[in-house]
Amino acid sequence: MGILLKQIRIHGFRGLDNIEVDFLPTTVLVGTNNAGKTTLLRALQLALSNSHQISDDDFFFSDDVLRDKIIVDLLFISVNDAGEQVNIFEDKWATVFTENRISLDSDGNQTLSFRTIIEENLIRKTYRKKQFVIDEWNEFISEDGTHWYENEYDNELSFYFDEIPFFYLDANRDILDDLKSKTSYLGKILSSINYEDGDKELIEGLIRDLNKETIERSEVLTNLHTTLEELDTAMDNPNSTVDITPFTKKLRDLNKGVKINYSQFAMEYHGMGTRSWSSLLILKAFILQNMNLANEGQVAYYPIIAIEEPESHLHPNAQKKLYSQINNIVGQKIVSTHSTYIAGSAKIKEIRSIVKKDNSTLIGKIVEDELTTEEIRKISRQVINTRGELYFSKVIILCEGETEEQALPLLLKKHFSKSIVELGIDIVGISGGGNYFPFIYFLKNLNIKWFILSDGESDIIKKIKKDYKKLSKSTDHVNDIVLPDNIIHFENEDDFESYMLKNGYQEEIESCLETILNTDDLDELIANKNGSSKGRIRTDDVCETCVQNIFVEDLRDYNGAEGRVRALNDLLSHNKTKYPSVLSELIYNSDKDLPPKIVDLFNKVNEILNP
Repeated sequence: MGILLKQIRIHGFRGLDNIEVDFLPTTVLVGTNNAGKTTLLRALQLALSNSHQISDDDFFFSDDVLRDKIIVDLLFISVNDAGEQVNIFEDKWATVFTENRISLDSDGNQTLSFRTIIEENLIRKTYRKKQFVIDEWNEFISEDGTHWYENEYDNELSFYFDEIPFFYLDANRDILDDLKSKTSYLGKILSSINYEDGDKELIEGLIRDLNKETIERSEVLTNLHTTLEELDTAMDNPNSTVDITPFTKKLRDLNKGVKINYSQFAMEYHGMGTRSWSSLLILKAFILQNMNLANEGQVAYYPIIAIEEPESHLHPNAQKKLYSQINNIVGQKIVSTHSTYIAGSAKIKEIRSIVKKDNSTLIGKIVEDELTTEEIRKISRQVINTRGELYFSKVIILCEGETEEQALPLLLKKHFSKSIVELGIDIVGISGGGNYFPFIYFLKNLNIKWFILSDGESDIIKKIKKDYKKLSKSTDHVNDIVLPDNIIHFENEDDFESYMLKNGYQEEIESCLETILNTDDLDELIANKNGSSKGRIRTDDVCETCVQNIFVEDLRDYNGAEGRVRALNDLLSHNKTKYPSVLSELIYNSDKDLPPKIVDLFNKVNEILNP
């Protein structure tokens, strides 16, 4: 059994005025710059450490409000080895938290929660930190409209809450700084080195012999030592007290001269990527050492580690390995990142998206209990396929097939004169109509703007309505569901290809077919297939002899303008794996205007990108 920091609430701190975030043993925060990821980590530091360097700029302000108080509430729960909440704290944690600070939630489970308040002392012009025990963890907004931060508590702590070790690793970490400081995690590790008396005597004897041998085998050092002995003559010292020690003389001085080399070179010769990563691993070693000591003493130990941008300065291949190394650190990890590789490696339930909207902040997450195992698998596969890019998209367009998935990036470039990378747009093909729900659920819950461009077949539209009904939790009949403006579909049973044919791109489609079919005479190819059988179809006529429905040949009719369109559609449908890239390039290079439905979609996307 153990504990878990289950929730944090923040009011009035920097850009976060009123948010609630829940955590898992490992939680990964994603969002754009200035969304509030670092602020959330700093709020944890305010509550869990004695450090509270505050200035006027740390208080939330907007055009309408200026806060004069920072409030941070934390909620801890007891969990079993599987991470599931249990109703009581184990004895060693109950001893740490003390009975007078432990309370019960509405389900009878023991919890520990406390509030941190930062206010300005107007007389001294300083900032005072106060902490209170929360006797009841109230709703974020109660039924009467009271916000959580409006509740007041009287049980003030006489000393800051620091029973749970808290570590903050900022983005500017550098092992060179660790090597120089006795108070760094590395310095603390080295200063805690202890040897048995016999071992200490043996090692210092070996060092003494090594120093002596090193000097005697070097003419330079021998001459230096002989010359320095003249100090004894000058100082009237009868004893020889000059001592050159190329290596540390006493084990107690071990931490003063320690060097860490990597690939045969000292850390000074490595770049920031190696040094930053090394600093993270030093913290990992320090925490593991403390955990071992706690286990030996049978005392409670569960640190909370806030890690800011662990990917700093690292090559993408190195970033891919970071998540697993962080996940294996003892304790609860809360990580802020801009790395698609770290986010893509995390479990989808561990992701928390932070999104700014006007003067408010939206927190997004995936609740796996609301999805089937297959839906979770589909989302996870798409996250992996895009290497986590979905988490950082400004807009995502969902479509059905490979043609749209390859064509839309070029059509967007044709419309905006920018690539989808520059625009921050991702195109996701869902491999067939009716598979939208897991994706629109994922995007809605993470507050990512999304659109659907769909074929117009009635069965597919019905499936989309069913998915949207499930997403919106509507009680209306599927047929009565009105699709929102961000779902755009073709009409009259058209798919992407037939829609483009009807809207001026027949020439490009014919040119595409000539290329992939390696023919200079498309007319002849169509003429040869005209009147041929597509297969046998059942009629309503009944045979008088066997009393069964009569089947007849279904003949291709490619006559006239409409017949030619049918021919082109048939040829495309038989070559689906060949034409998407070729057709996309031809449409992109055309000087024709894009069709109305495509323009409508792109105009709505532009409203998101340029509000």
